[in-house]
Amino acid sequence: MPYKAGKRLPSERASRLGHLEILKSPLVKELVQNFECSSYTFSSNPTVWQEIPSGGKILRIVFGVDGSVQSIVSDSPPFKKLAFVKTALLRIDHSSISKIDKESPHPYLLRDLLSDSALYHATVFPLKNVSISQKNTYHAVREIIFESLKKDLDGEVLKTLKWIAYEKWEDREKCLPFFECPHCEKNVATLPYDAEVGKCPDCGQDLFITDMLGFHLDMAPDMAPDSVAIAYMNIHETLLLFTGIRYFWETRRDILSNCLFVKDGPLSIRAQYSKLVAPIRRFLSYTRDNGTIVHVIGQEKSGNFFEHLELIERSAPVNCLFVPDNQYIKEEIHSRPNTGAPYGKDTNYGAKVFVKLDNLHKMVLNIPTGEFIENPTISDLLGVENIFATLPSILSNKYEGALLPIELANGIASLSTYPSAQILKIFAETKIA
Repeated sequence: MPYKAGKRLPSERASRLGHLEILKSPLVKELVQNFECSSYTFSSNPTVWQEIPSGGKILRIVFGVDGSVQSIVSDSPPFKKLAFVKTALLRIDHSSISKIDKESPHPYLLRDLLSDSALYHATVFPLKNVSISQKNTYHAVREIIFESLKKDLDGEVLKTLKWIAYEKWEDREKCLPFFECPHCEKNVATLPYDAEVGKCPDCGQDLFITDMLGFHLDMAPDMAPDSVAIAYMNIHETLLLFTGIRYFWETRRDILSNCLFVKDGPLSIRAQYSKLVAPIRRFLSYTRDNGTIVHVIGQEKSGNFFEHLELIERSAPVNCLFVPDNQYIKEEIHSRPNTGAPYGKDTNYGAKVFVKLDNLHKMVLNIPTGEFIENPTISDLLGVENIFATLPSILSNKYEGALLPIELANGIASLSTYPSAQILKIFAETKIA
C-alpha cells in the first residue's frame, strides 16, 4: 500500500512498472492462456418464471420509507468523527400519485405533496474523539440512541419499538428476552413488560430498552465504527415503517388493509439486531390469521440479488415473477453449497421475488410470508394480488425500475456526499471546535 499525503509531502504513487513483473511470470502467462470466456449457465436450478397473479385491488394509500448516513471527519488531528443519520416516512394517496408526471414531476407539485404528507427524523453520533457530558463514546451513543427514539417524532418510534419487543398486539404481558448487559456483559439483562428503562438484575446498572438491540456489542469504550450508525439507520427505517402499521392497527384496521408500505432495501435485520425479526413475523402471521392482511414490500436496488436479476431477466417473459427457493439462493446467487441453516432463517421477514413487469421495469422485491418458509411460493406471499395490482400505479419512469414512494422518500432522507457532507462538516466543526 502506498503512503498517503501528509501536510508537508505528497502521497506515494504506485509504480507504473510494477505490472511488468506480473506479465513476465510463467505461471501467470499459463493461467491467463487457459482462461476461456463462458456465458452464464445455471448449475442445476432453472428459473421458474410464473405469471403475476391478477384480480387484486389497488391499495389507495402508499407509504415510503428511506434513510441515509453521512460520516464527517475533521481535517486535523485528533480527527474528530461524527455520523449524521436521517430517515423519512412519506404518505401519498392514489389521487395524488395520479397527478404526478412519472417522467418529469413538477417541483411545485412535489413540494406541496411532501409538505403535507412527509416527516423525517435526524440524529448524530460521536464516533471518535468527541465527548458528551463527560461520558465515553460507548455510553454516549447508548443514551443518544434511546433519547433519539424517545424525543423525536413525539416518541412514536419508541412506542413502536416497545410494541414490537413486547408483542403488544396480543392480550398477554411479556418480558423482554434476556440480552447482554452493556455494563457487566452478562446475558442476564431484561426489562419487565412495557418498561423503557430499568436495572440489570446482576450489576444494578441502568438499562435502556434500546440496549436489547445490541448496539453496544459493536463499540469500544472510546470509539464506535460507522457500522453502528448504519445499523441505527436500518433499525429506524424498520421502526418508522411499522409506526404507520401500528397506528392503523390500533385505530383503523379497515384503513390498514388498504395501505401499501414500501421500504427502500431488503426486509431483513442482521446480526444481533435481528431480535426484532421473530416478533415482526409473528405479528404479520397474527394479522393474517385475524383477517387483516398487512401489505409490505422492500425493494433492493443493489447487491447480489439485483446483479443476479441483470443476468436472468433477459430471457424472462414480461408480466412474470420468480420466487427463488433456498437451494437456488445459496448455489446460484451466493455461490456456496446448500448446507447449514436455510437462507434468511434468523434475519429475513420477507421472501425474495424477482419481477419483470415489462422490458423497462424489472426489480427485486421482498414480500413477507408471515412465519418463515424455507421454500416459499407465490401463494405464501402476503397480499400478493393487491400488491401487484397497485405496483403499476406507483412506477416511476425517472430511473430504472424505480418506485415513486421510494424515490420521493429518498429525496427527503438523502444526505449526498457533496454538498451535504461539506455543509454538515462546517456545522459540526463550529459546534465542537
